Amino acid sequence: MRILRNLLGSYDGPPPFTRVRVDIHSHLIPGIDDGAADMAESLQLIQELQSLGFKKLITTPHVMSDAYRNTPAIILGGLGKLRQALKNEGIEIEIEAAAEYYLDEWFIKNLDHSELLSFGGEKRYLLFETSYTDRPLSLQHTIFRLKTMGYSPVMAHPERYHYFWKHEDVSPIQTLRERGALMQVNLSSFAGTGGRRAARISREMAKKGLIDFIGTDLHRLAQIASVRKAFKVSRELRQLSTQGTLLNHIL
Repeated sequence: MRILRNLLGSYDGPPPFTRVRVDIHSHLIPGIDDGAADMAESLQLIQELQSLGFKKLITTPHVMSDAYRNTPAIILGGLGKLRQALKNEGIEIEIEAAAEYYLDEWFIKNLDHSELLSFGGEKRYLLFETSYTDRPLSLQHTIFRLKTMGYSPVMAHPERYHYFWKHEDVSPIQTLRERGALMQVNLSSFAGTGGRRAARISREMAKKGLIDFIGTDLHRLAQIASVRKAFKVSRELRQLSTQGTLLNHIL
């Protein structure tokens, strides 16, 4: 039986992210990281994303040396099974896979010899994250290396990194962006899910035009409510979603 959509309620009016069109950050492939636990949950998550207006999903499993040593073969194999399950359930949506790479010593050491999953075709957008508390000493150098390798590095959820919180403004994020790192902010951060400082940074980045992509970073059903709330409570997010400056919709 096809899983019912909108398990957690619905918006009044049209789906909020119809113009954004593409979600570039999620954890939908079951059983390979801390996202969807099984295929049933994956399908529920995808139907909720459809109800928000997304027409295409680029799911990005974690790749971390001490937790999730996912390879392209593991990720793409999981994607194939997920696509088949969607077909079996009659759920029509475009879905691709890349990865969310953790910038640890293992990643940096093996960078020149690794097969990395990117998205966006020839643009080769590569999503990465860092420690929440400590800024990597090699952050700028790694961004430079990725660019010389032909990738377009995208920093996942910069608003959540505590090492940015100690600054009075978003100038360190702006500097990183000027030096080659695109920025992806989590939708739920606008609703305060990551704390007041994460919400403040998200709003400030939106006002200064420092956000290149937005994403749900969806792991589980309970997070859908925060994504919906964000659109309702944040004027900055509503403007960002409709003004056409994001890169999501061109993917």
